[in-house]
Amino acid sequence: MARAKFDILIETVRYAPDGKIDTARVFERRGAAFSDHFLMSRETLLEKLEGGKKCVTGQRKEFLAGTFETDKTVQVSNGFITTGPQAGRDMLEGVPIF
Repeated sequence: MARAKFDILIETVRYAPDGKIDTARVFERRGAAFSDHFLMSRETLLEKLEGGKKCVTGQRKEFLAGTFETDKTVQVSNGFITTGPQAGRDMLEGVPIF
């Protein structure tokens, strides 16, 4: 079975008081490898998603460098960043909050 191809993996998220994503801790594909985790703003994440980058939620496997356990696909729906099909707000199901 082939590994799923993705450009960004969201590990944890922080929501602003208005319910929108404020910051996400992500890993990003850099060529054949992935970056270390870093914080990405909502604006940057939204820009990358609208630019065609494939994003998923999940976790990095401990001691296995660029190996991840992926969960759900992240999409933009009506201007909201979500893992569900019909969203009325930003919502990443199953992603821990930091």
